[in-house]
Amino acid sequence: MRKTWTYKRKNIPGWWVGWYEGGKRKSKAFPNKALAEHFAQIKYQQVNSDVFTSVVSVTWDTLMEEYEQSKRVRGLTDEGIYQAMLTLKKHFRHACGPLNSKQITQASLDKFILKRGKQVGRFTLNKDISNMKAFLNWGKRNKYISEDVSVHKVKVDNKDVKPLNRKQVKNLLLTSQQYPTWYTRILLSLTTGLRKNDIESLSVADIDFEINAIDTRSKKTRKSMLFRPLPPKVTDHLAVCVGSLPAGQVRLFTDNHTHKKWKKIRTRAGLPHLRYQDLRVTFSSLLAEAGASTSVRQRLLEHSSPQITEDYYTKVQDPVLRNAVDMLPVDEWL
Repeated sequence: MRKTWTYKRKNIPGWWVGWYEGGKRKSKAFPNKALAEHFAQIKYQQVNSDVFTSVVSVTWDTLMEEYEQSKRVRGLTDEGIYQAMLTLKKHFRHACGPLNSKQITQASLDKFILKRGKQVGRFTLNKDISNMKAFLNWGKRNKYISEDVSVHKVKVDNKDVKPLNRKQVKNLLLTSQQYPTWYTRILLSLTTGLRKNDIESLSVADIDFEINAIDTRSKKTRKSMLFRPLPPKVTDHLAVCVGSLPAGQVRLFTDNHTHKKWKKIRTRAGLPHLRYQDLRVTFSSLLAEAGASTSVRQRLLEHSSPQITEDYYTKVQDPVLRNAVDMLPVDEWL
């Protein structure tokens, strides 16, 4: 049996746990003796996992702390760690509660996937499942979670995206001109592809009028993009907007994004079923139509996968299919 032990270090506050693993001596510091002894019991069962076949019971907070620490040791970026912990600390906890390690069973995982699947689309659900799968693998290696549990990605069907055509874009902008702040919002959505919340959070300081760009940070993904390019005419329009703001105004928009006002604009434009998300889809589709590559559009839309960009945010006529159909001898037939 491999031993673990607790000890103090001379003239240094706190307690330590020591153990041997893989032929090397390791240790971990704790603020008090009780925490050190608790960890020593857990580690004792882990290092003797060939003797102890059952999983080790630890609290939810301990699981989260150790898992996040393991991510940092592996050198993951803050953004990657944030996304992984968001799935666990927010979405899984909200669906199932703060479970201890023995309570993370197949039933609790199935409950999470069913509840989460009602809240988000399948692409987003599969991202959560990927994060959960990585957590389960880590938990199994450390004898925190049973080997019997597993999760699998769900099948994703292609979604019929609905971008606006050029005539509809012009009509929407023309209709929104009577609401200046909304005209600016819609114009920014169509020319940057930013999410609604990211546009709402823009400040005057984010705009660089000299190089026609804005600095953005996504509230959803925490990704930042310095010098996100803007068409020059959009920058000129923003200069007029900023010039009309009260002195000392920090935010670009002083009013609120209300669903009632948005519904009125889209209805008057003859687009009663238009979603604000469709402006982002239109941005991607128009770029694809102009020849922008998937990787470029993926970066501008801040997607984690090019498949999301293609399947959910792009709808243009495939030129290969068009060329194939044009080869038919229709002129001879008619």
